[in-house]
Amino acid sequence: MQTPDNNNDLILPLFLGRTPIISYMRGRLLTSKPWRLVPLFALLASWLIAGQNFDSPVNRDPTDVRMSRVLDGLLPAAIIRGQPLPTMRLTERMRYHDVPGVSIAFFDNGDVRWARSFGLADVAANRPVTQETLFQAASISKSVTALAALRLVQDGKLKLDEDVNFKLKSWKVPENEFTKTEKVTLREILSHTAGLTVFGYGGYSTGKPLPTTVQVLNGEKPANSDAVRVDAIPGRQFRYSGGGYVVAQLLMTDVTGKTFPQLMRELVLQPLGMTSSTFDQPLPRTIGQTAARPYDGKGQPVQGGWHTYPEMAPAGLWTTPSDLARLAIEIQRAYAGQSKLLSESLAQQMLSYQSDGVYGLGVALGERGHALSFSHSGGSAGYTSFFEGHPESGQGVVIMTNGDNGLALIGEIQRGVSQEYGWSDSRPEEHTLAKIDPATLRAYTGMYLFGGLFRFTITQKNGALYAYYPPFGNEPQELLPESDVRFFMTSHPVVFDFQKESDGSIRRAQVRNGSEKLEGEKISDPTLP
Repeated sequence: MQTPDNNNDLILPLFLGRTPIISYMRGRLLTSKPWRLVPLFALLASWLIAGQNFDSPVNRDPTDVRMSRVLDGLLPAAIIRGQPLPTMRLTERMRYHDVPGVSIAFFDNGDVRWARSFGLADVAANRPVTQETLFQAASISKSVTALAALRLVQDGKLKLDEDVNFKLKSWKVPENEFTKTEKVTLREILSHTAGLTVFGYGGYSTGKPLPTTVQVLNGEKPANSDAVRVDAIPGRQFRYSGGGYVVAQLLMTDVTGKTFPQLMRELVLQPLGMTSSTFDQPLPRTIGQTAARPYDGKGQPVQGGWHTYPEMAPAGLWTTPSDLARLAIEIQRAYAGQSKLLSESLAQQMLSYQSDGVYGLGVALGERGHALSFSHSGGSAGYTSFFEGHPESGQGVVIMTNGDNGLALIGEIQRGVSQEYGWSDSRPEEHTLAKIDPATLRAYTGMYLFGGLFRFTITQKNGALYAYYPPFGNEPQELLPESDVRFFMTSHPVVFDFQKESDGSIRRAQVRNGSEKLEGEKISDPTLP
């Protein structure tokens, strides 16, 4: 099975507040590679390129005051009960995470209220990030694709609950024992319940030959991914599938006779005024001059530059935070029945749970029982991004970075925004610190595999436990005891519940974020990459 170095499929990963666990970069989890040692960025002034300052808010615009409180008030994932709430500055955390550039847009009541950029789009050229700098949005592409697909449903060209093979012309979903009674539908594709394979795509380095959409679906060279097939009964369970969105890509082009980039321009980008956005793959050279360069987890340029994604529907969008904010604003308007682009009925379906999972149509939804929110995250080689919207308040935020460690930083920014604007679902959780015998810690160590995908290495050092997980950064993160079997991090909102056997050994554990849980088992002795 293909396991790309960097996978675009990030949806609400483990460290974004109290949002659910769904998936996180399968390629990064299942493969490892030696990281090069690099020096810290020398030009510290570059982190303040956007002209931000953190002076006294006296006589300043109230919006600027709130923005500055966010940028000065980044928050960890968890805090120890009884201790004061620690806050962190954005520029300091960028250096800590080796993320060269960040761009943020906050929207409220139908407008982008503030947008700021920090750091460098190109370190070697000392080129700053601006509000016009393009970032690769990766899996956030799915949200834009879903809106376009729903517009085709609204126009009568597609049906949500019809067998997609009725309108597919240049390729068909192969029939097998899983499709005898249930067929693959567009609703199932958009909600990741179609039973289709291929979690995500790694893209193609500069100069590599690009496959056609049909070659991608069949797993034929020069495609670097497996064939997309049904291997579970459609409609029965949530399972993330970038491959399903490639099926949607072909379906949409087959019924319209238009290229996918053209279709996306006409259905979404131009009507919403997303003038800085494109699905063109490869990225045209003239546009590429305004794009941020990608950097790995050590702050080094990604070898070969950004990747090209012929899998445009799940991963092909280049955009800016302000443009993505326009998308989220339109979804909120449609949900309230105020959009000329999409009907209230279809928007209501888009923001409704489509299965026992946490996904609607093209967007992930917040934890059940909380105020409605929708979001998506994305990560490809050297880029990580996230957006969320809150229909009840009309607010939301978009954060885009050009670093592999960007989502750790994004989580801290998101919690700062949540604290400032009163979003209750993303604030740091409080934990009580317990004392345990350091001599017992050896039993916890080892490599654990959670949900068949996520590898954590638990080690012991100086009387404490640490968890190493590449998306959490380059260094192991300390696990603090809440009891003799429960441990938490302050850096990421995850809790480990270890299960003791009758002989005192530990072979199994559970990792959770809010109400979402993944079971895991120890698969080997600890060895750090």
